[in-house]
Amino acid sequence: MSKQRVLTGITTTGTPHLGNYVGAIRPAIAASEDPSFESFYFLADYHALIKCHDPERVEQSRREIAATWLALGLNTDKAVFYRQSDVPEIPELSWFLTCMAAKGLMNRAHAYKAAVAANEEAGEDPDYGITMGLYNYPVLMAADILMFNANKVPVGKDQVQHIEMARDIAARFNHHYGDHFALPEAVVDDKVATLNGLDGRKMSKSYNNTIPLFLTEKQLKKHINKIKTNLLEPGEPKDPDTSTVFQIWEAFASDDQVAQMREKFADGIAWGEAKRELFELINGQIGDAREKYFDLMERPADIEEILQAGAVKAREHSAPFLEKVRRAVGLKPMA
Repeated sequence: MSKQRVLTGITTTGTPHLGNYVGAIRPAIAASEDPSFESFYFLADYHALIKCHDPERVEQSRREIAATWLALGLNTDKAVFYRQSDVPEIPELSWFLTCMAAKGLMNRAHAYKAAVAANEEAGEDPDYGITMGLYNYPVLMAADILMFNANKVPVGKDQVQHIEMARDIAARFNHHYGDHFALPEAVVDDKVATLNGLDGRKMSKSYNNTIPLFLTEKQLKKHINKIKTNLLEPGEPKDPDTSTVFQIWEAFASDDQVAQMREKFADGIAWGEAKRELFELINGQIGDAREKYFDLMERPADIEEILQAGAVKAREHSAPFLEKVRRAVGLKPMA
């Protein structure tokens, strides 16, 4: 029986935060240790160019995200770990898929619709400031997934639509040219699918409400103390199900620790005390990885060497597969 392939990536536009860790990196590293899976993990640096036009920020983010995965224990002997931009077959496949992607499907993409709605609300032309990069984002994401025929794609709930689009495009290609692509499935862990940030909204670089993963202890404590809470006094019962502090606690804690903290909320734990305990919980789990991270950040050549080795492994899959796709669509040698 062939192994199931799992694939995930993080866009390189910012510093990895707690939401990235619990929603993508931690489950991905755990999956890479499962011998029943083949794991493909990548830095989505082509995707970064859609929103970020600052070369230094993109480059810094690539280094930070690579160092994060490695510091947290990703075993690159057990997973294919690569940069999207080191696999030239991905953008080529993206063009083949673009020629199969229905415009009507792209019109329904959440990111595009949100950008149009924001323009209309501001009284602008509906497509003001919208690039083809943003519009075609789901096709490039489909190419990322379909290039390696991933079976399982761990994502947050907000990305499920893109997996469905990848399935739609793959099915259409298969119908025209024969079975080449597996139809991927989104894997959403409801417990940690989306983590709230400092202001109670989804933790996101675009909201500037994140808690970076590898802050110093002092900075981590400061960020946790900034988490928005209500005005309930110590001794007054608090609702854990509407609390960002509790939600983040739940993402890091054991079942017993979650039950204990739920009782403390019912007993009226002070917000300051709840945040202190949250800091100690997170700091205890990431302290060792933090040291490895700062060490790796000082050794970019070592990170580069690991990524280049990952690119070789990735292209062992992508190059022969793309040759089959090229031939399928009629782009083959005449002799």
